[in-house]
Amino acid sequence: MEYDSSAFISGTDSAQWRTMKSVCLLGAAVVLLFAGPTLGLVETYHFSDPKLEIRYQDLTEELRCPKCQNQNIADSNAPIAQDLRRLLHQQLEDGNSDAEILDHMVARYGEFVRYRPSFDGVSIILWLAPALLLVAALGGLLLALRSKSVANAARGTSLSVDEQARLQSLLNKAEQDS
Repeated sequence: MEYDSSAFISGTDSAQWRTMKSVCLLGAAVVLLFAGPTLGLVETYHFSDPKLEIRYQDLTEELRCPKCQNQNIADSNAPIAQDLRRLLHQQLEDGNSDAEILDHMVARYGEFVRYRPSFDGVSIILWLAPALLLVAALGGLLLALRSKSVANAARGTSLSVDEQARLQSLLNKAEQDS
């Protein structure tokens, strides 16, 4: 199928020309549709010291976005994450330590804002619960197995008089049959 360029030059609108325009418009729409997410705003902060930038990267990986809940503030595009990044930059430039910054964030948003909560107070239960449950389960399993083996041993060694007589008669009958 050949394209007739004379339709474009002469201004006539042939079926071929309309089809080609539709395909081009559809292609442009698809490109724009998929290009949208790549045009996101990239925040850049200028730091007075390269060490502050490294601390900034570490802290943005440590802090959880309060809105997204499963993303850190470095990866989140939520407005609250942008505000937290801005606040973090400001606090770093003001000379606050990492502990001071984390304490401020926890005081404002709760312990949830940290991916690795501190090892104190109520969170100690959360840290130790898996180990305690594992020890309790293993202890319960050992007790159950031990009581079962003790019960089997006690039951297996003592036969009643009737059982002993029946066993003896079966053994005698087996000897006579062979």
